[in-house]
Amino acid sequence: MRHRKSGLKLNRTSSHRDAMFRNMVTSLFKHDRIKTTDVKAKELRKWADRMVTLAKRGDLHARRQAMAVIREKDVVHKLFAEAPARFADVSGGYTRIIKLGHRAGDAASVSIIEIVGEAPVAPAKEKDKGKDKEKEKK
Repeated sequence: MRHRKSGLKLNRTSSHRDAMFRNMVTSLFKHDRIKTTDVKAKELRKWADRMVTLAKRGDLHARRQAMAVIREKDVVHKLFAEAPARFADVSGGYTRIIKLGHRAGDAASVSIIEIVGEAPVAPAKEKDKGKDKEKEKK
């Protein structure tokens, strides 16, 4: 019996499944959207929502827990820098799944999973503003 055992097996070993979802959640936060099968996207939601919740917490322990899953420092840094501002007023549902149809090769149902919310826009650099002023003076 599999009472209270969450997560899908996806016909893979546990190590393969963990490695696959670590790679997928890393790619999701790196590119903000990825294309995958419906079943994998639904399972990936759990992983991604947990990482955003850790990033909103923002302390050192949360960062280390995120680094245990996402093994790329720059992706974790980007997540922890953007998530508190991006999801400040939201308490769940950080991802969106859009169904695309069926794949041509094996007729698997394919969807896009993306991060909800607008990415914060980086302000212009101060150095560029100074150069513009110098050009205006000449």
